[in-house]
Amino acid sequence: MLTILGKPQHKKNFCDGVSRRDFLTIGGMAMCGLSLPQMLRAEAQQGIGRSHKAIINVFLPGGPPHQDMWDLKLDAPKEIRGEFKEIPTNVPGTRIGELFPRMARMMDKFTVIRSMVGAFGGHDAWQCMTGRIHKSKQPPGGWPSMGAVLSRLHGPAKVGVPPFVGLQPNTGEKRWSDPGAAGFLGPAHSPFLPAKDVWKVDAEGKATKQGAKEDMKLGSLTVDRLGGRKSLLQSFDTLRRDIDNKHMMEGLDAFNQQALAMLTSSRLAEALNLEKEDSKLRDRYGRGSDKKVADGSHRLLDDFLMARRLIEAGARCVTLAFSRWDWHGGNFKRGREDMPMLDQGLTALVEDLHQRGMNRDVSVVVWGEFGRTPKINAKAGRDHWPRVSCAALACGGMNHGQVIGATDKQAGEAADRPVKFGDVFATLYTAMGINVETTTVPDLQGRPRYLIDHGVKPLPELVS
Repeated sequence: MLTILGKPQHKKNFCDGVSRRDFLTIGGMAMCGLSLPQMLRAEAQQGIGRSHKAIINVFLPGGPPHQDMWDLKLDAPKEIRGEFKEIPTNVPGTRIGELFPRMARMMDKFTVIRSMVGAFGGHDAWQCMTGRIHKSKQPPGGWPSMGAVLSRLHGPAKVGVPPFVGLQPNTGEKRWSDPGAAGFLGPAHSPFLPAKDVWKVDAEGKATKQGAKEDMKLGSLTVDRLGGRKSLLQSFDTLRRDIDNKHMMEGLDAFNQQALAMLTSSRLAEALNLEKEDSKLRDRYGRGSDKKVADGSHRLLDDFLMARRLIEAGARCVTLAFSRWDWHGGNFKRGREDMPMLDQGLTALVEDLHQRGMNRDVSVVVWGEFGRTPKINAKAGRDHWPRVSCAALACGGMNHGQVIGATDKQAGEAADRPVKFGDVFATLYTAMGINVETTTVPDLQGRPRYLIDHGVKPLPELVS
């Protein structure tokens, strides 16, 4: 059993009584009716290709203020336009907010969508993880998230690394810590959740926080020893005596060997170890802070680098959440804190992907669940505004260096080219080489289901 440990939970446990947010058990899928070898065998029988395309989904919990980031309205009244100024970018005619200077210098590598529509009014990561319109009209088991779909269709790019990884911490507002669920695709396609802290529970049930180096364990085996095959085999004494010493290992089912390889591989542990990176590159990304902002996520810039490392190691989809953007008060104070950090982490990621030649295969999307009100309230904040919001995309072999859509003079309505969440999902799937008009996945009754609402098409500006 390979387990990533987190703080014990007592709510929303699965069939084995263990909270999925704190535990991942490789080989333990049998507890929910599916073993890892069976999962691997099923994937191979599908004859799926292994070209390593992937998606990094950056969620901004709480709804970022679009009119203070990438869609400023300097001609609007003071109570609407706010405190920030525009700056030019390296794309002629395109201007964005002054707190994104790094992005401005490489705007040719980004696409900003200013006319996102169809959001809900409540806090929820669901729409950014599934691209679906109706949360209340789901099939049994629920709609799967993008990460689960990619896990089902493509599986891992490399043995030893889960295809779907969620870097979100546990947040006070639980809907903001949602990395995307497996839905009707089942637990085999749930996200792998590497916890930031490890908790040891004594015989009396008391939980004690342990050191970060103990975040991955196989019995008494830590990350530092996981890569050593000799040490690992000591934890498999019974298996070694009963099988290896009888010269039967060669006769094991190939899929059992692959399952064992996922345990013995050090690839995942290596990807999670940021100390392997050059300090200058880490400085380019910035470290940020793992302290959570109120009931939201942390501002950990390391997550952007971790996402790239996990994709490079073999993951298909990595989701992460950055900070807390529900600024009903102090909008501009918080903007001066968070926007430069987002600017640094995001541009470092995109620049890194280009320098490593991963920019044609790996897509990046950044967005929140809705936008903010045009009018600034009495607390210098902006309230929920589902009528229009924004998103940014990069890489994925798409056509960048452009702005899609426009809002009216107050940034309150989509005045041109409204774009739905499903449109973006169709675009990202297309960049993955998936035909959204023909590709389906089976639900719990075996009924084929399209990946997004049927009839939604990718944005031709990006993938034509």
